[in-house]
Amino acid sequence: MNSLTSDTTAADPVATVKPFQIRGRFFTAVALRLAGNADQDFYKALDAELMRMPHFFDHAPFVIDLGEVGAALKGEALTQMIEALKRRKLSVFGVQNGTPEQTEIAKRAGLLPLPGGRDAPLDRVETQRREAERMVAERKAKSGAAAAEEAPPPAAKPSAVIVTEPVRSGQKIYADRGDLVVVSSVSNGAELVAAGNIHVYGTLRGRALAGVNGDTSARIFCQSLDADLVAVAGLYLTYDDYAREHLKKPVQVFLENDKLRVDALK
Repeated sequence: MNSLTSDTTAADPVATVKPFQIRGRFFTAVALRLAGNADQDFYKALDAELMRMPHFFDHAPFVIDLGEVGAALKGEALTQMIEALKRRKLSVFGVQNGTPEQTEIAKRAGLLPLPGGRDAPLDRVETQRREAERMVAERKAKSGAAAAEEAPPPAAKPSAVIVTEPVRSGQKIYADRGDLVVVSSVSNGAELVAAGNIHVYGTLRGRALAGVNGDTSARIFCQSLDADLVAVAGLYLTYDDYAREHLKKPVQVFLENDKLRVDALK
């Protein structure tokens, strides 16, 4: 009797399902930029702000920006400040623009060092520009098309993100290239972020930030205003800033003469 043998051996590769996936995510972080030492006046002002906007800081990633402090805040004072922020239930996870000593102290406290977003030095920008020009010239020479200049590809068209379900507390919805449209309501603790306009065809609670890439023409529209915060291109208003006649009414939010306005929808 012939015996059956397998064509595979222990050394053969076996197809398996990958146990994880890596995906990019967008988050809006709150930057706490200190202007001086974390003294009594600092904590008094911070506590007043936390009481004024209790929902604004819920679930919000917190970054400590030390760019304006210099070397004044260091050692035990910096450690105590980080612990004090955490005791206030702020989700502190990173530090930026600190000195090497401040960054090391923050790392020991469990924070991540983050890039500060400062402008690159002009000489570095000029070097990168010349290198890019050299690479383009070489590529044209190799292709034999040095005299012909290709037209740049058409810019990607803005695309709207449409959400048909209610946005629950803790959810963050981001439209990175266009408008964000919510066909339902938005709960407290939720966040809407859009490069363009934001439309909410229900009650707007939580936070709504339009024109986050600097589009000053962006607007926020909603059928009922009850949000902790609304912002357009970085300028914001909180719940206490709204006129009483606009609360729970259809409104639009927009910039006019570098000021954020809330007007009734007619």
